[in-house]
Amino acid sequence: MMEKWVVTAKRADFQEIGRTFEIDPVIARLIRNRDVEGMDHIRTYLYGGLEELPSPWLLKDMEKAVDILLEKIRSRRKIRIIGDYDIDGVTSTYILLKGIQRLGGNVDTYIPDRITDGYGMHQELILRAKEDGIDTIVTCDNGIAASKEIASARELGITTVVTDHHEVPYEDTENGRIYRIPPADAVINPKQQDCTYPFKNICGAVVAWKLIWALYEKSGLQREDIMSFLEFAAIATVGDVMDLQGENRIIVKEGLKCLSRTSNYGLRALIQANGLEDTEISSYHVGFVLGPCINASGRLDTASRSLTLFLSEDAENAARLAGDLTALNQSRKAMTEQGKDEAVKLVEETADGRDRVLVLYLPECHESLAGIIAGRIRERYHKPTFVLTRSETGVKGSGRSIEAYSMYDELVRCSELLEKFGGHPMAAGLSLKEENVGEFRRRINQNCTLTEDELMPKVVIDVPMPLYYAGRELVEQLSLLEPFGKGNTKPLFAEKGLHVLGLRILGKNRNVAKMQLMDAKGNVTDAVYFGEAEEFQRFVQSKETVSVTYYPEINSYQGRETLQAVIRNYR
Repeated sequence: MMEKWVVTAKRADFQEIGRTFEIDPVIARLIRNRDVEGMDHIRTYLYGGLEELPSPWLLKDMEKAVDILLEKIRSRRKIRIIGDYDIDGVTSTYILLKGIQRLGGNVDTYIPDRITDGYGMHQELILRAKEDGIDTIVTCDNGIAASKEIASARELGITTVVTDHHEVPYEDTENGRIYRIPPADAVINPKQQDCTYPFKNICGAVVAWKLIWALYEKSGLQREDIMSFLEFAAIATVGDVMDLQGENRIIVKEGLKCLSRTSNYGLRALIQANGLEDTEISSYHVGFVLGPCINASGRLDTASRSLTLFLSEDAENAARLAGDLTALNQSRKAMTEQGKDEAVKLVEETADGRDRVLVLYLPECHESLAGIIAGRIRERYHKPTFVLTRSETGVKGSGRSIEAYSMYDELVRCSELLEKFGGHPMAAGLSLKEENVGEFRRRINQNCTLTEDELMPKVVIDVPMPLYYAGRELVEQLSLLEPFGKGNTKPLFAEKGLHVLGLRILGKNRNVAKMQLMDAKGNVTDAVYFGEAEEFQRFVQSKETVSVTYYPEINSYQGRETLQAVIRNYR
């Protein structure tokens, strides 16, 4: 696929920033490229701690929710937490459950089953709560789009407190946009228009944590009790792919430190089951190793298995549960690969692949894998992608988008074709009748305004920089920018006119190319490329010189450390 290489050209006095913070001017430029401006904000980015997290009381309806829940806890009313089956929903449920239990609340949980229940609150859950004598429902990572269900709960005399972070549903009318806030007794969601909370892009688990934080403050509990949930907030922030900026970056940075020395039996067992017990846990490990195991239970079985793991009070039981989740994730990987291959075949061999917005119907695919497969196809073709599957009640699906396309807004524009939908600009879930699939594909593309330029993947280069400049001191300073992830990506450098020397292909799948790169002045640097190594080899053999984007790192092997460049793109 053709790529457009662009260099970020944001301005600042990099020399002055470097002198002030005793960092290389290149590091100063990288910080500016992440939209961090002003000495105070740079200081927070580099050294900000938990004391800089915003007060939970800034969230709209927080005082109302705290007063309601403290009264319910004191009077021993039955409280039910209704969560969600993904990593954010499970960790949110854990935080609320343990937090309310610590205050003496009479509380239980229900995490909907992905297949039989579907996402979020629905009428059956309300009726079940009434039968069980539930007085109060607290939602987490869902509820903002459940106006009808919450109105029903109100009619039945059930108090509801919504904690969520998804987009507030709206309707465009002749009189402007009208936002539909559910008629709950309290709604805590930073995305509400009149919410003064300064950081809107937090995950559901952080919203839940802020509620427990406020409850604990009002009840006089210690700060260490509040911070005991930090590692779960960090896991959810990474796992739900939030931007690692501002508050999120501090939560993940500090939460990862807690995770590496966690006292939670379940987390410790999951770390051991994946061979990470002697590793400093990074955002990569959460996003690509631990997180998928937590998600696997909600995809292929029931998310309550992950919650049970976190609640385990016994090391032996935790080890068994963690082993089961890890094995379940291996099954999920194999099924995902099969579904991805089927989706690629649709794109490559049918007219559907020519659309600007891909709507791929895979009837036999497990519905829990639709989002992962949509993400893989989006990455491969750089197009907004919906993957739809057949379910017991019709067709369900998930979408993953590109930066120039707000998926949630586009679903609003054809909402009359849908039974249910929700999500964010970059990801969404939906359900519809099978007979509407073709019309949905037609309409979503008819409404699409994406240009050819927007559909071309962009490789954003931070700094064009000679390989020889990436010495040990600079590479060590790059760790100041961690944790890396969405919104705080790993830096990308570039150099052109390089000669490739001594290339050899390694790995069981022949997906690693090791070589040396020599510039025009004769400077030589070790380098490695991960991916289609034979394709890379054919390319460099056909060219006198190549241009590469890269990330420099220190490679440790058999006690010996060497600098090497990890090649990301080439042309």
